[in-house]
Amino acid sequence: MTGRTATVVGGGIGGLAAALALTRRGWRVEVWERAAEFTEIGAGLSLWPNALHALAALGLDGQVRDLAAVEAGGGVRDRAGRWLSRTDNSELERRFGMPLVVLHRADLVRALAEALPPGTLRASSEVTGIRDDGDGVVVEGGGIRRVDLVVGADGLHSTVRRLQWPEAAAPRYAGYTAWRMITEPMPTPVGDGAATWGRGERFGFTALPGGRFYCFGTATVPAGGKAPGSERAEVLRRFGGWPKPIPDLLAAVPESAVLRHDIYDLPPLPDYVRGRVALLGDAAHAMTPNLGQGACQALEDAVVLAASLDAAPDIDAALARYDQARRSRTQMVVRRSARMGTIGQLAWPPAVLGRDLAARLTPAALTLRSMTPILGWRP
Repeated sequence: MTGRTATVVGGGIGGLAAALALTRRGWRVEVWERAAEFTEIGAGLSLWPNALHALAALGLDGQVRDLAAVEAGGGVRDRAGRWLSRTDNSELERRFGMPLVVLHRADLVRALAEALPPGTLRASSEVTGIRDDGDGVVVEGGGIRRVDLVVGADGLHSTVRRLQWPEAAAPRYAGYTAWRMITEPMPTPVGDGAATWGRGERFGFTALPGGRFYCFGTATVPAGGKAPGSERAEVLRRFGGWPKPIPDLLAAVPESAVLRHDIYDLPPLPDYVRGRVALLGDAAHAMTPNLGQGACQALEDAVVLAASLDAAPDIDAALARYDQARRSRTQMVVRRSARMGTIGQLAWPPAVLGRDLAARLTPAALTLRSMTPILGWRP
């Protein structure tokens, strides 16, 4: 496979992981990123066992675990702060071979970027056209390149998807918005992370290295809304009276640290490959964050794409293999994540009561077993 060339469009987690997986199999790769630098402005990120297995295939699992925090446990609470379900991280690791870890998204992006050969990354390079050229693909925009493969890893509003899948449905609003934030180091212990379910609202938190916490809140509101004041003030208004330690965590969030994003997912595509162009990550299967699997599935995509190209006799056969391996799995995760979001955002009091009772009565072992199709993945 040596000597083959690829352009990866998008310098986020999936694109950088794909570039690394390909370069380690002898491909010459350029990563085109529209932004002026390769970084990530998001907040925290959960990496479940399947993602750590993908990072192990890239040779980065140990390095990433050094950058992350591992919590002893977590779970779901009701609006009064009572536990509905709990998770033992040691059991998660025993069953799936890796723990659940949490780190800042920027730290993972940096680790992936620094593992790439010099000259791989091209910032301020926007793709404006893609066209077939016999046995290859011509990429136009931030220069012109003829390559053997184009990987579209350019996110929810993917240019590559728009160019090659013009019939694809637009991303769909999930019905709720999310605030994400990172606290300053907490002066006192906080305890295990948790997601607290309210009525049409949720709030969750989990530990990061250095005593900081990643927090998120969600609320069922129309798309495109903005708080009348600051987003931090809106978060305090909605969640400041929720059970401890939520008020203490919010008190430690700087004014500028609150990010707000409406939540979208992508209707299923009929395929992830068109000619020598392949989609991965959010460009192929953007999902809601309810299972914490967005980045995890992108890392899986990257590893499977490179392995398929290594195993199949030619690129076209390899891409067909990749599409077959990834499409049904990732679209299953999209559906499950959407269902979990619907459950978490319930607002009608009888439905909320039934949801909370069902969560309280479901054994933790059964909950963990239900996640096996997702977390049990291996390269």
